[in-house]
Formats: sequence, structure tokens, C-alpha cells
Amino acid sequence: MDLFKVYKLWDIEPVKGLDTTLWDKDGVRYTDLYGGHAVISVGHCHPHYVNMITEQAGKLGFYSNAVQNSLQNELASKLGRTSGYDEYSLFLCNSGAEANENAIKLASFHTGKDKILAFGKAFHGRTSGAVAVTDNPRLRSPFNSTDNVKSVGLNDIEAVEKELAKGIYAGVIIEGIQGVAGIFEPTDDFMQNLRKLCDRYGTVLILDEIQSGYGRTGRFFAHQYSGIKADIITTAKGMANGFPIGGVLISPAIKPEFGMLGTTFGGNHLACAAAIAVLDIIENEHLVENAERIGKYFYDAFHPEGELDPSLKEYRGKGLMIGLEIKEEFKGLRDRLLFEEHFFTGAAGADVIRLLPSLTISMETASEFVSGWKKLTR
Repeated sequence: MDLFKVYKLWDIEPVKGLDTTLWDKDGVRYTDLYGGHAVISVGHCHPHYVNMITEQAGKLGFYSNAVQNSLQNELASKLGRTSGYDEYSLFLCNSGAEANENAIKLASFHTGKDKILAFGKAFHGRTSGAVAVTDNPRLRSPFNSTDNVKSVGLNDIEAVEKELAKGIYAGVIIEGIQGVAGIFEPTDDFMQNLRKLCDRYGTVLILDEIQSGYGRTGRFFAHQYSGIKADIITTAKGMANGFPIGGVLISPAIKPEFGMLGTTFGGNHLACAAAIAVLDIIENEHLVENAERIGKYFYDAFHPEGELDPSLKEYRGKGLMIGLEIKEEFKGLRDRLLFEEHFFTGAAGADVIRLLPSLTISMETASEFVSGWKKLTR
């Protein structure tokens, strides 16, 4: 049997990691500024993380959600306190797409309505409901296509009100910062008005913080810059540093009923141990503050003397969720950064390089990347 080839692969196989460093099977050293799609939030192989998983694996790896699991309660308590959503409830699942599926389902249960408002260029996952609210027709099979989803332009509050005034929408789903699209932000004013419109028209506001959450932007969730609260928040990527997990934070206004949601593997003992370790590290090492600090360094470094770096069309993002839109003459720069300077970065299309490093990144590592960038673009 061969693999079902749906990924375009580089001919590099990482076999070892430590913090922001990777080594491949040939012993070549790389600096990881992408974290496997923003997943590695507290660095590769952090000792506390490794110890927590190892100790839990030696006790109990899994049992079903039909019995008590105090690790779930500990995780919910820590997450509520750290995120500022202490009064909310937590439903645990296995991935970001699954978290969004459950968020959409909850909005529909709560309102009795069947339509969702989404935004242009959005990405919410590849399962049936999540891909339906993703603005990329190439990812949707005929089965996933539905008339229950409408998309409008990001930051177009008039278009949002026109739709919500129809009274047909169960929920609005929006990313804290659009990641896959190329790092596009909703403005604070837009978010504040979106919150008001959802209240006015009885629509559930779902914040997809799967990529933009867990401290990445210099706040625990990106939407907290605007001062609003969402009704439902979804999270996953940075939540357990690579161990599969997803979470749905749910307003107390939305009431649970037995059987309305469910999962076999969600909230298992190993996943909870990994996620608790991540919150411990984020809190003890002040990683949200570090994301803000290193993010400011990157912003300043790519705006020398207040002017945008000459290699760039635009610098976008907050904290350690950064989109660098390069000029046409620097096409292929991402590959050069990888193969010549040994920096892993991400991409959004051919002209946007994404930086999504571990929140543990040091000023020294950030400076080395800036030096490598300038070496290739000057």
C-alpha cells in the first residue's frame, strides 16, 4: 500500500526537535519559524511537556467520556482563567475542523435556524460543515456544497447588517485573524459593530481562534484586541503543541443537553495532559508577553526608519502571526530561506510568507531570521 498523495512534499524529513530548532535525518539543522502550521506553541520537546505526557502514558492513556476524567476539569479551569473566559464551558474534541463543526451545530441548536454567515477568503477546516463555511470552492465536493452558507467581505459591516437583518442566520463565524488567506485582520471597529449586530438580530457570534489564538498575537485570543466577547470560541492548533485536540468555549447562555454533542477520542487523558502542560508553560514563561515583544521586534525590523522593507509590498499581522507579502522580483524567496538559510516558514499563495513560530522564540533567533532575510533580498 502507498500513501494517498494529497500533499506536496519537500524532500526533508525532520527527526528531532528542540525549542525552535529541527534536525533532519541527515543531521542538517533548521530553524523552525512555522511550527507546523502554528501548532508548536511552546517549542519542540519542552521538558515539562514531555514529562507530563510521559507520566500520563504510564498511568492511563485513554478511557471513554462515559466516566469521570478530572484532567478535563483541570484543563477547563486553567483555560478559563488564562483566557479570560472563566464563566464559559468547554467541550473537548480532536481538531480545529471538528471544533468548528460543533460550534456551528451549537449555534443552530441554540437559535433553531439553519444558516451561517461567513467571510470572503475564510478558512475554517476541511470536514463537511467547516469546509462549507470556507471560501474556497476547490476544497468542497458536491456533497459539501450548501445553500445554508453566505459569505460577505471582511470588514464590510453594511453587508453583514443587510444579511443579519433577514433574521435567518443561526451564527456568524469569523477568524480572529484570517490565516490561510494571508494574514488579514478584521478591524476593531468592525468587530465591535459585528458584536452589536449579532446581539440585535439574535445571532450567535463564533470566533475561530484556531490559528490566531493561544497567545500567538500577544493576547490570548486575537479578538480580545477589540474588547469584545464571543458567544463561542474555537481553538486547536496551539492547544497541545502537536498532540491532537480541539476545544469549543461556550457562553453560559447556550445550555447543554445530554447527547447534543459527542466524541470518542476528544478530551482523552493524554490530550488533556498535553494541553495542561502547554497552559502551564505559557503562564510560567510569560509566553503571551513574549509573543507581543518579539512581534514588535519583527514589525520594527521590517520597517527600518519607519519605512516598509524594500522587499515587501505589505507587512500584516500581530505578534507572532505575521504575513510578509513580497514583491514580484522575490518570488521563490521561501524556498531560498529554507534551502540556503535553513529557515522553515509558511506561505499563503506564491507571494505571502507566513511566520508562525513557537511563542518561546528568542530575540536572538528572531534577529538571525531578519539577517538571513536581508542577506537574500539585498
